Amino acid sequence: MLSYIPNPLIIPIGLIVGMLIAAPVGPVNVLCIQRAIERGFWGGVAAGIGSVMGDGLIALCAGLGVGTVSGVVQEHRATIQVIGGLALIAFGLRLYYSAPRLKMTSEADAQTARLKDFVWDIPQTFFLTITNPGAVLGLFAVFGGVTTFVEVHSTIDVLLLVAAIIAGSMLWWITLSNIISRYRHRIDLHVLQIVNRVAGLLLALFGGVLIAEVIMKSGNF
Repeated sequence: MLSYIPNPLIIPIGLIVGMLIAAPVGPVNVLCIQRAIERGFWGGVAAGIGSVMGDGLIALCAGLGVGTVSGVVQEHRATIQVIGGLALIAFGLRLYYSAPRLKMTSEADAQTARLKDFVWDIPQTFFLTITNPGAVLGLFAVFGGVTTFVEVHSTIDVLLLVAAIIAGSMLWWITLSNIISRYRHRIDLHVLQIVNRVAGLLLALFGGVLIAEVIMKSGNF
C-alpha cells in the first residue's frame, strides 16, 4: 500500500520546474505576451494553455521513458526545425503586418470575455512548442535531471510530477496574463503597433535562426 503513496517533494519541485520552464523569453513566450496585451487576460491564458499542453506532452513522454520520441526528434531534427522555423517566420510576418487592435477594450467587454473567444490560439502555441526540437530535447534533459534529484519510482510519481509541472507553468501564465490585463488599457493603438512589430520581428528572427542553424550544419560551415 505504501508503494502507491507518491513522494511529497514531487509537487513543490514540479511547480517550481513548471514556472522555470515557462518564464524564459522565447518565441512562444513572446507570442503569449503579445496575445495578453492585445486580447486581455483570456487571450493570454489561451495562448499559455497551448504552450503548457505542449510542454506537458513532452514531459509525459520523458517521464514514461518514451525514448522513441527523443530518438525521432534527434533523427528528424533538421526537418522539424525547418518546419518550426517557417511557422515562426509566418507568424512573425503576419503579426508584423497585422493592423493593431485592442480587443475587449471596455470593462464590460473584459468581464463578458471567455476562454472560448480565443480558443484558436491554443493549437497555434501548441504547434510552435512541439516543433521546437531544442525545447523538446531540453525538456527531456530537465526532466531527467529532476528525476535524479527527486525520487520517482512509479507511474503515479511520474504522472504527479507531470501534473505539477503543468500546474506550475499554468500558474505562471495566469499570473502574467492577469498582470498584463490590468495595465493593457493604458496602451493605445500606436504603442500596440510597436509591440506587434517588435514581437513579429522577434518571432521571425527566432525562425530565421532555426533555419540558419540547419543550413550551417548541412553545409558544415
